[in-house]
Amino acid sequence: QVQLVESGGGLVQAGGSLRLSCAASGIILRPNVMGWYRQAPGKQREVVAVVTSDGTTNYADSMKGRFTISRVNAKNTVYLQMSSLKPEDTAVYYCNYRATYYSVNSWGQGTQVTVSS
Repeated sequence: QVQLVESGGGLVQAGGSLRLSCAASGIILRPNVMGWYRQAPGKQREVVAVVTSDGTTNYADSMKGRFTISRVNAKNTVYLQMSSLKPEDTAVYYCNYRATYYSVNSWGQGTQVTVSS
């Protein structure tokens, strides 16, 4: 079992920036994929960005150029740097860990990001 703890959410004005962090603990299997998802009120959870344990990244189209995902394997931590934030980025952001070859899929508790106009 892998535990994920997110931090860094909050309230920011449109055009501002925030950095989210997610620390994983427990039995970390590699290779794996860690990523960020978000869920706005009344909407389905959607992928924001993911990064593999070898550093390959992938972004949702609407986040490209504004968000940057990174990870430090030695710390089992993944980050999401968000800039040029828009009110439509308001959501609960969830961290995810998924082992590539094993049925291990863990979620964090979520952190609220609110972007005011």
